[in-house]
Amino acid sequence: MLISRKMEKMVGGNTAIRQMFEEGLRMARKYGAENVYDFSLGNPNVPAPPAVNESIRRLVDTVDSVQLHGYMPNAGYPAVRAAVAESLNRRFGTDYGADNIVMSVGAASAMNAVLKTILDPDDEVITFRPFFVDYNNYVENYSGKLVLAETDEKFLPDMEKLEKLYSPRTKAVLINNPNNPTGVIYPAEVIQALADSMRRAQERFGTQIMLISDEPYRELAYDGLEVPYVTHFYDNAVVCYSYSKSLSLPGERIGYVAVPKSVYRWEDIVSGIIISSRVLGMINAPSLMQHVILECLDTDISQNVAVYDKHRQLLYRILTENGFEAVYPQGAFYMWIKAPIEESAFVELCKKHRILVVIGKAFYGEGYVRAAYCVSEDCIRNSAPSWKAVAEELGLKKKEA
Repeated sequence: MLISRKMEKMVGGNTAIRQMFEEGLRMARKYGAENVYDFSLGNPNVPAPPAVNESIRRLVDTVDSVQLHGYMPNAGYPAVRAAVAESLNRRFGTDYGADNIVMSVGAASAMNAVLKTILDPDDEVITFRPFFVDYNNYVENYSGKLVLAETDEKFLPDMEKLEKLYSPRTKAVLINNPNNPTGVIYPAEVIQALADSMRRAQERFGTQIMLISDEPYRELAYDGLEVPYVTHFYDNAVVCYSYSKSLSLPGERIGYVAVPKSVYRWEDIVSGIIISSRVLGMINAPSLMQHVILECLDTDISQNVAVYDKHRQLLYRILTENGFEAVYPQGAFYMWIKAPIEESAFVELCKKHRILVVIGKAFYGEGYVRAAYCVSEDCIRNSAPSWKAVAEELGLKKKEA
């Protein structure tokens, strides 16, 4: 067999989101895109801020081509890394320098570089259900084992159950804040409790355990809520970030890893991340986009957040008025909807009415489905009759005004 057993497993278990997205394209050709309500993929509908496009045009027109598109140190341009560090210091009271930042090909490559740096075969990484579908594959890439921790009824980490999951092989705890798929933000008291728990585990086993915080949705927080900055709570914490959501640049793949000096052997960790990026074939973060980030670090994205907030409220109202139960998101741009029937059957029923959502099992969150509301307002508004039809077919009781 030409394909590896590891890849065969990944191919078989990691297709739900993409399959639904491709199904949406097929249905759009058949029924017309305006008649299909595709909530499957977290692809921002809000355009990149004007400053981004203006920066790209200016750079292409005025900067020497060799400088603009050439190699640079594998960690990224020193000026870009210094600017990212200074921005984080202003915003979060950190003490970063350029040496604490490694530019990356988005947050996914950042996490892969970190995991390759720290994992030996059979080492364990703990994460909380439900979680982003690819975490399991990221850990298995380096022969590690993903250990699944439970959340409570509010989808916050269950600390009592977490305590039983640590072992001498625990190398990291991986969190996503705000969370995809639930839209929940882990508040400061939860991060503090998690940090305390991890410190106890380090003392118990005489090991070092890294807290990896995946934060592409950091700026997408609503109702005045703030996302705690994890390095203030725990020494061995790193932050993996992407500009995919904040600047609507998912296809450009640009982000960074922040490694504070409080991390055990931080210089070796940074060196490992840089080398991992090279041997994984990423070499360096995209040159042009590094220049763009340098110019657009302080871009105001409040208008983007306001659009997602409006979409959040609109979709939640449509759902709840028709008798559906959903988690009201605190951040990101996903609605976590409780399936009134077996979730696969619910997904198929929604599809019958030209609504596309992703099965919760893809996120290890059984009994729910995920709807991405980073779509047009028209898509959400026009989907209301279809949601109503689904509710009526299920016999759900419409919420009284």
